[in-house]
Amino acid sequence: MSYELNFDRRPDYIHAIVTGQNTAETVVQYMTDIQSECEKQDCYRVLIEEKLDGPRLGEMEVFNLVSKGSSTALGFFEALAYVDENQQFAMSKFAETVAVNRGIPIAMFSSVADAKNWLKHRPEDADDQKFFIDGDDSDRD
Repeated sequence: MSYELNFDRRPDYIHAIVTGQNTAETVVQYMTDIQSECEKQDCYRVLIEEKLDGPRLGEMEVFNLVSKGSSTALGFFEALAYVDENQQFAMSKFAETVAVNRGIPIAMFSSVADAKNWLKHRPEDADDQKFFIDGDDSDRD
């Protein structure tokens, strides 16, 4: 596993920036590290900025990662805003759908500004998934 994870504690959330190689093992480990940091900081709202290099993970690999990861993340996070710098947005939205269907309060974004906006406007006590369309904070139907 070759990656680096940096945390920047903001007043209302933790901004996690991950760089390194894009592998399933990297994703599993950095998510574990993020959960540990959340516990340490007593903050469960996170902006994840992923800047991983290498080939994108396949659809089944993404599905399996998100499905397994959701079981440990369920009830843990208040909000996860996720930005993939080297994204294939269709795959990111697929991962979001899999996670949301498993009760994870997550939204994928194409920019850090949109992710921050979602975190800013999502109520801290929200127990339902607030859908967010990039660049627009209206609910989807």
